Amino acid sequence: MNSLKLMILCCAIGLPVAALADEGGDVYRQACAVCHAVGVAVAPGTPRLGVQSDWAGRLSGGKPEMLRAVLKGKGAMPPKGGDASLSDAQAGAALDYMLSRIIRSQPLASGDRRPE
Repeated sequence: MNSLKLMILCCAIGLPVAALADEGGDVYRQACAVCHAVGVAVAPGTPRLGVQSDWAGRLSGGKPEMLRAVLKGKGAMPPKGGDASLSDAQAGAALDYMLSRIIRSQPLASGDRRPE
């Protein structure tokens, strides 16, 4: 999926395109990066930050479904990434941060997308 199509899809299902508050990035680094960072040994199927192809199926389900997975847990991921002290709003901000990184990442020659 090219960047324009992804941006249109994100707008259609209500995903943020603009830069988000620092809180989402802070929560991502605290609770999510241990499994979602590129280069980390993760469970099969774990979407990596900025790797567009990892998120394609999840995007089609819409943000409410993704947020439900963040809050309740899914597969090997515990609720709120294992940090029960996070509020729902903080967990949602981390999801928004991760989704914003898909939009802003640049493709490599291989077609894979990785953050800088």
